[in-house]
Amino acid sequence: MELLLAIDFTNLHTVLEGLYDEMMPLCEDILEIGKGLAGLGALFYVASRVWQSLARAEPIDVYPLLRPFAIGICILLFPTLVLGTLNEGLGLIVQGTHSMVEEQTLDMERYRAQKDELEREAMMRSPETAFLVSDEEFDRQLDELGWTPGDMATRLGMYVEVGMYNMEKKIRDAFRSLLELLFAAASLLIDTVRTFFLVVLSILGPLAFAFSVWDGFQSTLTQWFARYISVYLWLPVSDLFSCMLAKIQVLMLQSDITELQSNPEYSIDNSNSVYIVFMLIGIIGYFTVPTVANWIVQAGGAGNYSRNINRSAVKGGGFAAGSAGSLLGNVGGRLRGK
Repeated sequence: MELLLAIDFTNLHTVLEGLYDEMMPLCEDILEIGKGLAGLGALFYVASRVWQSLARAEPIDVYPLLRPFAIGICILLFPTLVLGTLNEGLGLIVQGTHSMVEEQTLDMERYRAQKDELEREAMMRSPETAFLVSDEEFDRQLDELGWTPGDMATRLGMYVEVGMYNMEKKIRDAFRSLLELLFAAASLLIDTVRTFFLVVLSILGPLAFAFSVWDGFQSTLTQWFARYISVYLWLPVSDLFSCMLAKIQVLMLQSDITELQSNPEYSIDNSNSVYIVFMLIGIIGYFTVPTVANWIVQAGGAGNYSRNINRSAVKGGGFAAGSAGSLLGNVGGRLRGK
């Protein structure tokens, strides 16, 4: 578990970005096939329309005949003219949403450190809980006790309370770390599938452009653009979702800090439970990213995939929520029933 939690997911996202850049030269191998297919399609395209005009004794309309030549130029300059333009424009959206996530994450870490410090100070103010978080206070209270049977029972009770408190804290922290791991893994899964889709669309893009020259396949061009943009937007949409969850956590931390500063009797347990609930929501919500991105730019062909992962996410989230509730309920009941 400690090894898994030590994974640097930020570095893995960077690896996926490098993978995309490394795979792009492979599209040059498809350019020759695309140029030949587009050239043959342009020949038939122009010849059929010129022949129809001559057969009908009509003037030849030159403007529609420029379409295959424009597509041919796009195929010749596909890595720079097509992919370069799309990636530069869409990359600005990715940079904007990523900066929003970083800002909210820094605020969340700052407020979390402040809340932990206030929680410790609140427990230190009460002699009944101070020895649970401070070894010095624990030793001091032990030194004040004698060796009478009553004091011996008190010593034993203190050791038991410290052990139960540490066990409960470790279980809670381990479960929270597991949810955070699953949350990061869901984000990495979306980014990995997105990178795969983009690599396939980029490498085989010249073929899609070449097919669009032929009659009956003209819609291939618009479908390719729609799918590429829709898949590329998975990352900004997931960043917006992460930003929203981080903002919710910041608001929760601010509320906890206010309560800890003004209400000495405030219990932090409820806040921890709400945090776990939102982590489960986040894990399930990540799998709705393809659907939301498809709302922005309508692209067919990935609907079944989106429905399948959404259905799997709901089933997995229901199982995780049920298991989490059972585990925490049993552990919490046993620990508090001491």
